Amino acid sequence: MASNHQHADVVIVGTGHGGAQAAIALRQHGHEGTILMIGRDDAPPYERPPLSKEYLAGDKGFERIMIRPEKFWAEKDIGLRLGAAVTAIDPQAHRLTLSDGGQVTYRKLIWSGGGDPRRLPVPGAVLPGVFYVRDKSDADAMMQALADGAKRAVVIGGGYIGLEAAAVLRKLGSEVVLVEMLPRLLARVAGEELSAFYAQEHRRQGVDVRLSTGVNAVLGDDRVTGVRLDSGEEVPCDMVVVGIGIVPAVAPLIAAGAAGSNGVDVDFCCRTTLDDIYAIGDCAAHANPFADNAVIRLESVQNAHDMANTVAKAIMGEKEPYHALPWFWSNQYDLKLQTAGLSLGFDATVLRGDPADRKFTVVYLKAGVPIAFDCVGTMKDYVQARKLLESGAGKIDPALLADPEVALKDLI
Repeated sequence: MASNHQHADVVIVGTGHGGAQAAIALRQHGHEGTILMIGRDDAPPYERPPLSKEYLAGDKGFERIMIRPEKFWAEKDIGLRLGAAVTAIDPQAHRLTLSDGGQVTYRKLIWSGGGDPRRLPVPGAVLPGVFYVRDKSDADAMMQALADGAKRAVVIGGGYIGLEAAAVLRKLGSEVVLVEMLPRLLARVAGEELSAFYAQEHRRQGVDVRLSTGVNAVLGDDRVTGVRLDSGEEVPCDMVVVGIGIVPAVAPLIAAGAAGSNGVDVDFCCRTTLDDIYAIGDCAAHANPFADNAVIRLESVQNAHDMANTVAKAIMGEKEPYHALPWFWSNQYDLKLQTAGLSLGFDATVLRGDPADRKFTVVYLKAGVPIAFDCVGTMKDYVQARKLLESGAGKIDPALLADPEVALKDLI
């Protein structure tokens, strides 16, 4: 058991991608002081994206999704205090209070708390058999339900988490009804071409996709037996998977006086408005250079990883503004989607290739300038699109963008 009072030069809250990379980068940049990572999870740092993909499907065991082998942390003299959450911060005393009653003091604090799944706000939502996919215990509980014979699933939410979970459940032989309140899938992150393609693909794979459909109750006495849709229809099921976004886990920071309304606000070096406290990853609201400097939160491994590097350098005296091209990916069935850039505020799209071939790219334009690319099975487009976006290329003839025979690298 860790002693109740600990001190570290750098304390990192959160053991996901951002927290782990911050610790690794500090050592890489020559930080010789003490580092302590505090995690709500009982497990050492592991990757989160596979939880709704390869891990849930049983294709990858836990060892294969660990960010580093467990012994790595001891070898690098990085302390792990697991199974503990931060409940309060005293920014003047540089002191944290933990859920296990302990206290930790710090010289610098890196907050990489991520987010908590947005809870389904309807009667019955707390029944056994309702699952969220945020950490290993969530995925393990779903796998146990499937092993115990759950065969019919309702997935609530047509974003990436919901779609990935639906794809895995179909692969494992479950009947799946997917419910999305908005008129199309991926409505917040993609254009209509991609939404239509994925709706068609999931239906082709046997998912009953219901758009413009809400849920007003989860049914059951001591366990889920179904959901009631806003139409009044009752859909029987053995399990419900909810993927309706996250709530940034920043309450102790905000309570301590940090600025922030959607997450916690950070500057160009990921500093919060509290002295010696940085924030990175899903919970950090920052002015993003690839979104016309709009203040946004980015929920991606890339963002967590690159912000961690920015903070490690800043703590070691190298203040470099955060400037990293956003990228994302999603695996569904045998399809790999890779996204480069941010499509926020796009006013036109160009289609490269034919979705019927299950290989195509959607280019997002704003005032004639490419700002993002969704690449389905087109790895070469994705690699070249990243370079094109990083080059800051201006307007490009849409006819050239639409021609798959024209390499994107030739348009820079």
